[in-house]
Amino acid sequence: MKTVFRIIALTGLTLSMSSCFNSKKPNYQYMPNMYESTAYETYSESDAFKRGGVEAQTPVPGTIKRGYVPYEYPNTTAGLEAARAGLQSPLDTASIDLDRGGQLFGIYCAICHGEKGDGKGKLVKQEKFLGVPSYKDRAVTTGSVFHVETYGLNSMGSYANQLNQEERWQVAHYVMKLKGEL
Repeated sequence: MKTVFRIIALTGLTLSMSSCFNSKKPNYQYMPNMYESTAYETYSESDAFKRGGVEAQTPVPGTIKRGYVPYEYPNTTAGLEAARAGLQSPLDTASIDLDRGGQLFGIYCAICHGEKGDGKGKLVKQEKFLGVPSYKDRAVTTGSVFHVETYGLNSMGSYANQLNQEERWQVAHYVMKLKGEL
């Protein structure tokens, strides 16, 4: 009985192996698209996108990247005035680190504004930039400093790419400390 079972199993295995044989195209492939992929011309039109063009898919309106916190004040003079009047720091007193704010100020701001915030940084002394204001003479608040760091003002560019939102708030608090010392 065992011999008959072995003969039947061997015959079935032989038939299943030989049934996949094709004399015109030997070597049966389980997933032929993995071995013989369709070649596409670079920058050719594709049906993968809705409009059929070569442009990438655009995100759904209203989406924001992960970790990004929207900032509702516009990059206008009115936005600056609104930030000066009403924007408050989300940091509580325990999370304000003036040492970290001072380090970031020294890296990004002191080259123009000076170590003391007096507007006499290295680039001003070398006359590369003129008219950098001293914090003593300015009506600045923590919110207005954050707004200017985010968007920039006059010759000063935005630092939103270099500093995240929490770091900009740390620098804004350090600027207010410097203003108090002047």
